[in-house]
Amino acid sequence: MTAVSVERKLISTERLGVSYLTGGNPENQPLLLVHGNVSSNLFWDETIQTLSRNYWVLAPDLRGYGETESKPIDATRGVRDWSDDLKSFVEALNIRTPIHMIGWSLGGGIVMQYAIDHSPDVKSLVLINPISPFGFGGTKDVTGTPCYSNFAGSGGGTANPQFVDLLKTGDRGSEHPNSPRNVLNQFYFKPPFRVSSEREEQFVSSMLKTKIGKGFYPGGFETCEEWPGVAPGENGINNAMSPKYLNLSSFAEIGTKCPVLWIRGANDLIVSDQSFFDFGYLGSLGYVPDWPGDQVYPPQPMVSQTRHVLEQYQLNGGKFEEFVMEETGHSPQIENHEMFSDKVLSFLQSV
Repeated sequence: MTAVSVERKLISTERLGVSYLTGGNPENQPLLLVHGNVSSNLFWDETIQTLSRNYWVLAPDLRGYGETESKPIDATRGVRDWSDDLKSFVEALNIRTPIHMIGWSLGGGIVMQYAIDHSPDVKSLVLINPISPFGFGGTKDVTGTPCYSNFAGSGGGTANPQFVDLLKTGDRGSEHPNSPRNVLNQFYFKPPFRVSSEREEQFVSSMLKTKIGKGFYPGGFETCEEWPGVAPGENGINNAMSPKYLNLSSFAEIGTKCPVLWIRGANDLIVSDQSFFDFGYLGSLGYVPDWPGDQVYPPQPMVSQTRHVLEQYQLNGGKFEEFVMEETGHSPQIENHEMFSDKVLSFLQSV
């Protein structure tokens, strides 16, 4: 099949300068792709090629990532800095609404926030391994009850310090267990899946463009007496994902309800009820000492929390489908692109 022309462009919105990839005919229905944490729009390479045959596809780099202007993230707004950026992006390009939106990981939470704030403007949502509606870390049941009142175990202090340092120094190797390349191949994908060496370099480069610092990744944190000893700060990426500031449960009550397709990899180790990035699960395995036990700090049931909110959405008149891709990790759009794109196209064309 002939390759589609994909262009990188830059536009100044009322909030910041946004770098984006685009392909397809602007006369077609618009489709917005929103990437996840420690990545950029380069992770949409095949998706843009496939979907732009039928849609006008736009994939911006979020603030803090890729080629978009570096402006710090106010974590006390949850993911609203990003969703507001998307709104200004849509307005600057005069994109006609309603829009199809696909959000991966953190991007899934961002498009849910967009739908909460602008429900008439959203034609459909595809959520790919989305962050829990109750954020990342620090909660213990399907309704997002915090383990501690200060939301200990979430926020900027949850990132692996070695991983952060290796991102900051631009490490491209595989010698360190926590190098970006190893994290990509062990957690973004389900081993032994590997992309071509050329694409792997592209994805590592994408990860390395993540902005590091207090207002960026992973953000500041506070020490505390509650286990595991860190509580969220007020700025930066991981703090914006803390349940102290992020709660998307009101998605179930939005006025204009669009159809939702929830795609998840059966073997996702990042967004999971047994996430290897969650202190509760790591504590239960003995990797973090002095774990206070299941009654106080169980593994966060991330997938179950998402299902709970989407079931409430359905009870309130919305529609959703949960589609599980076997032998797939955190990146279905890459690991099994054919199955992913067939499912998404079928869904979009049914809306």
